[in-house]
Amino acid sequence: MMSMAPEPLAGDPFEALGDAHRRTILRLLSDGEGSVQEIADALPISRPAVSRHLRVLRDAGLVTARAEGTRRLYRLHDAGVEAVEAYLRQTWGDAVRRFALLADNTTEAGGGGRARGPA
Repeated sequence: MMSMAPEPLAGDPFEALGDAHRRTILRLLSDGEGSVQEIADALPISRPAVSRHLRVLRDAGLVTARAEGTRRLYRLHDAGVEAVEAYLRQTWGDAVRRFALLADNTTEAGGGGRARGPA
């Protein structure tokens, strides 16, 4: 059986993370599911604004929603959050390794554990 490629996301997770309210929503959802009203109660923005932020987060693959009666409950989407985490770990891991290598080489060349600046 041929596997299908995952559908592309409608939004960019990093663009979604660029807004402070959306980051706060993700922190709130890290404790578990929440309704739009519960999230709005914890933020200084309106319920419709929370709904718009949740749509951006859902389009970016960072949250999912499920219906429970007349309300929708949102939670972190593990696959989306893990993808962002893996990207950051890879990117920052490479940067940290390069920085450590540079620092080790600078320390050895400069002596005394301090990097030398231009003379």
